[in-house]
Amino acid sequence: MDSIFSGSVAVIGLGYIGLPTAAALATRGVDVVGVDTNADLVKTVGRGEAPLVEPDLAAAVSGAVAMGRLTTSTDTPSADAYVLAVPTPFHDDHSADLSYVRAATEALAPQLRGGEVVILESTSPPGTTRSVSEWIGELRPDLTLPHASDGVPDVFVAHCPERVLPGRIMIEIITNDRVIGGISPRCAERAASVYRVFSQGNLLLSDASSAEMAKLVENAYRDVNIGFANELSLICERLKLDVWEVIRLANHHPRVNILTPGPGVGGHCIAVDPWFIVSSAPELARIIRTAREVNDGKPGHVARQVIEKAGRFNSPKVACLGLAFKANVDDLRESPAVEVVAHIADALPDVEILVAEPYVDALPPTLRDRPNVRLARTNDALEAADIVASLVDHDQFRSLNRSLLSGKVVYDTRGIWR
Repeated sequence: MDSIFSGSVAVIGLGYIGLPTAAALATRGVDVVGVDTNADLVKTVGRGEAPLVEPDLAAAVSGAVAMGRLTTSTDTPSADAYVLAVPTPFHDDHSADLSYVRAATEALAPQLRGGEVVILESTSPPGTTRSVSEWIGELRPDLTLPHASDGVPDVFVAHCPERVLPGRIMIEIITNDRVIGGISPRCAERAASVYRVFSQGNLLLSDASSAEMAKLVENAYRDVNIGFANELSLICERLKLDVWEVIRLANHHPRVNILTPGPGVGGHCIAVDPWFIVSSAPELARIIRTAREVNDGKPGHVARQVIEKAGRFNSPKVACLGLAFKANVDDLRESPAVEVVAHIADALPDVEILVAEPYVDALPPTLRDRPNVRLARTNDALEAADIVASLVDHDQFRSLNRSLLSGKVVYDTRGIWR
């Protein structure tokens, strides 16, 4: 019978993946310490509160804390397993910034006694998990690491990328299949024992680099297909065609499934991960690079369309509906909607821009310092606006009374009011 982990876990990073992972483990009887460098976040979670808008997360966190299974700290403790769920952004040249992974590794290395499993969940270029093993080996030469031995190591190192959808994280973290790649087969099996605590999906064991690449490929596949839809929207706009009607008709072909275009691609996965493939083989990743460039260029195109429409008025007001990177969440990471608003605000400094975003109560830092941008209730923004740009397809925007759009210039990037 496959083994199930019994021991303590330190989850390093209490963001959109780390906190749900910590809650999933803790609510199933595992003692978990959630670690983060943000002291305010540590206190918030320690009180049993979830700082993220995500269905079922608040109940899981409060229950885990009330049970005494989930505690928090700014210091990395001794534990039997470590799950690294820290950011992996990219540098200006689109290569991966692994500084957070390195810092987390350096923090846990002194705590190792032997027998622990270290799992990297952060999406990373192939070879990163091996680097974690090498970094631990450098910091702890008294321990045998799997990259340096074919025998049984003192510390087991593996990669298990997340593959959950915001808005469904607490469901998908349980039900989705998981790819688990070890530096060695023993490492993969030890890591799998941790996920058997809560996972109901298949656990697909492989090597670490294949697991790393598989996650990047999943997101690049999505990005390429979205890039096709976004490029099609640009062409249809030039030809004065309704792209959603064209897609609707084309998708009646039994082997065609074109995705929905929008103002760009956001989130910390699809908008970031394909660049890790491009940087690994820049001369070969031509389609992946082009899709990234198409999707990265879409916010600027949308902003230019709104700016052009504003030129028809003497002193217009613009309502921008939505800031999140996708519908019905509060996640603004890499959001194209935020970029659109910033472009418009900079190009039209004398134009008031009213932003309606029902899932946040304050503008993000990138917009906060722009004096012509302010957050407003949806109805108030629509009532005051001459131009309305839909940037996110929140249910609230889909269901609004269409009479509120009467007499407005409407630029619908999501096709929600066709």
